[in-house]
Amino acid sequence: MYEEKIELLIGGLFRPGSEGRTQPLLNPATGEQISTVPHASAADLDAALAAAEAAFALWKNETAINRYRIMMKAADLIDERLEAIARTLTMENGKPLAEARGEIAFSAEATRWYAEEGKRAYGRIVPGRVPGQRQMVYKEPVGVVLAFAAWNFPASNVIRKISGALAAGCALIIKPAEETPGTAVAFARCFQDAGLPKGVLNVVFGVPDEVSRHLIASPIPKKVSLTGSTAVGKHLMRLSADTLKRTTMELGGHAPVLVFGDADLDHAVATLTATKFRNAGQVCTSPTRFFVHESLAKPFARGMADKAKALKLGNGLDADTQMGPMIAARRCDAILSLVEDAVGKGADLLTGGHRLNRPGNFFAPTVLCDVPEDARIMSEEPFGPVASIVPFQTFDEVIARANALPYGLASFVFTRDGATARDAEMALNAGLVGVNHSMISTPETPFGGVNESGFGSESGIEGLEAFQRTKFVSELFA
Repeated sequence: MYEEKIELLIGGLFRPGSEGRTQPLLNPATGEQISTVPHASAADLDAALAAAEAAFALWKNETAINRYRIMMKAADLIDERLEAIARTLTMENGKPLAEARGEIAFSAEATRWYAEEGKRAYGRIVPGRVPGQRQMVYKEPVGVVLAFAAWNFPASNVIRKISGALAAGCALIIKPAEETPGTAVAFARCFQDAGLPKGVLNVVFGVPDEVSRHLIASPIPKKVSLTGSTAVGKHLMRLSADTLKRTTMELGGHAPVLVFGDADLDHAVATLTATKFRNAGQVCTSPTRFFVHESLAKPFARGMADKAKALKLGNGLDADTQMGPMIAARRCDAILSLVEDAVGKGADLLTGGHRLNRPGNFFAPTVLCDVPEDARIMSEEPFGPVASIVPFQTFDEVIARANALPYGLASFVFTRDGATARDAEMALNAGLVGVNHSMISTPETPFGGVNESGFGSESGIEGLEAFQRTKFVSELFA
């Protein structure tokens, strides 16, 4: 049974939307309605803006140690409520409960890391040029933040924005995805119960473009942080330009994998299969274009196909489920279209390639081999459980093909040779590179892309700096 009560949080109060508008919340594993999501009216959004503005004036002057104490208490509450929040996440998103638990645990860890790092928002003293001069560089919170989070990671997408903003001393308004609202609401309850002053964190829902247009048009917010598609990122940047808001954009990708001829084949197959089909492939860093040296391409493809066939699909709440559903029926249609296009142009379908005939939005884990360059799936991010395998011959060839798209979020390299790894690391146009493994996201390391995958970073000291501005003060006393 779905237990989270979905409400807006405005000025420290949980409540429905003032005009009573809602939308159904569906379980993607069953297609059943499990709750409703309230929509914020224009008046609600204005109230959130006013609350955040008033709260920022107080929160920015709170000591770092007091912000730390509240955030650490919130992290403890997230840990205490982990099982309930994980079930909420799985029922909304569909991912297996084990993945949801890991994501909630990551969120508590990220909150603690930001709480600690907020105590180290150091400035510096610059030696003066004349006697009696003191030159000081301060790091200040940027102001009220607008945060927009995608549905594929309802916990980590949300917590990076909340904790980064709070640690820097910012107030914020966050609009989580309407498909997966409950995790954010549960987190907000943790922060409120931990003693966060009213108005510092506000949570709203509604028609995405209506909400973003209204909030971004206001002069009150000074920063926009988005996790979403490249198209949405460009749209929000255009809206932000009118009031010259700072932006951080964590956008889409189309991650290349380079498996060189000396790679450990069994390790590469096992690691990349698990990474590819995590969250049904609905991951911005998910490996999508598998460039495998011609000496390994066939055995690699067979190995991945065998492991994909063996995956247990089902409701994420079931203990034996290894892969859950897609978020919506439209995503299954989009994946099917890409697979049919690739096969029609000559790709070899080794396994999958179809929807499952059962309730929910299930698409079979799919492995394609010898995918031609003109197949749409080689240039359009699939964002689903499809691996496209292409053989290559030389280092220069594979680097050129990996860098051929405008995206640059994640990339992966598998080789036993350190020199090859270093050459590939430096040559790849990507913000994130994993060599012989895929764990490229931690609270203490920067996460972000380049080119049309966005700019700016979340997590790490860079993630804190994203919510700060620099002030220089020069004093001269005779």
